[in-house]
Amino acid sequence: MLVDSHCHLDFPELAGRLPEVLDTMRANGVTAALCVSVTLEDFPKVLALAEAHPHLYASVGVHPDYPDLREPAVAELVELAQHPKVVAIGETGLDYYRLDGNLEWQRERFRVHIRAARECGKPLIIHTRSASADTLRLMREEGAAAAGGVMHCFTESWEVAQGALELGFHISFSGIVTFKNARDLKEVARRVPLDRLLIETDSPYLAPVPHRGQTNQPGWVRHVAEEVSRLQGCSFDELARSTTANFYKLFNINK
Repeated sequence: MLVDSHCHLDFPELAGRLPEVLDTMRANGVTAALCVSVTLEDFPKVLALAEAHPHLYASVGVHPDYPDLREPAVAELVELAQHPKVVAIGETGLDYYRLDGNLEWQRERFRVHIRAARECGKPLIIHTRSASADTLRLMREEGAAAAGGVMHCFTESWEVAQGALELGFHISFSGIVTFKNARDLKEVARRVPLDRLLIETDSPYLAPVPHRGQTNQPGWVRHVAEEVSRLQGCSFDELARSTTANFYKLFNINK
């Protein structure tokens, strides 16, 4: 039994072939998936997927890559998160890789999400790229430990992982961990405690080996699980049980 803790089934690459995607999940023993919001404008589509399928869940948030969107308010995020199928706040965080200039708006958006998560008592889904020092700093300043959450699609150093773990966060690995050139990331995956691990696809992106270069989908999280279990030195079944239990506990979902 596996869970994909982060995917984007509302994106056009997957939305038009949803029955096939869900069939592939079943065929690979993937029993649940978290569909992650990246804009408030598209949040209704994410929520509709979760409402239509008992094994799909939703988050609400605005991704840091989008500068020209209406900024969410704490009260708005808290209100939207009251829906029983909304289990997290995010995807939020900082990304200095694609954008430059004055990014204070990005940092303020991140602070708003952390405050909303603390207020509504739901965990954060955090994206960080080329911004790990500021990400951890804002998490500490805003008391993100009180909400908890996950560092999704983790690609940072062991030192960054330690900082997040000290704040009570989980670390989630995507298909990147299966890439041959991801030697440093594989070492991080060896060291993260099993009870703080999650696995994901971030589909439709980052398809794992042996599907690299194709449109990713939740069913392929099995390949992530196989590689992480190898790195952890545990059986596939143990890795699957642990990451699934971690998912349901973190997101406070009663199976």
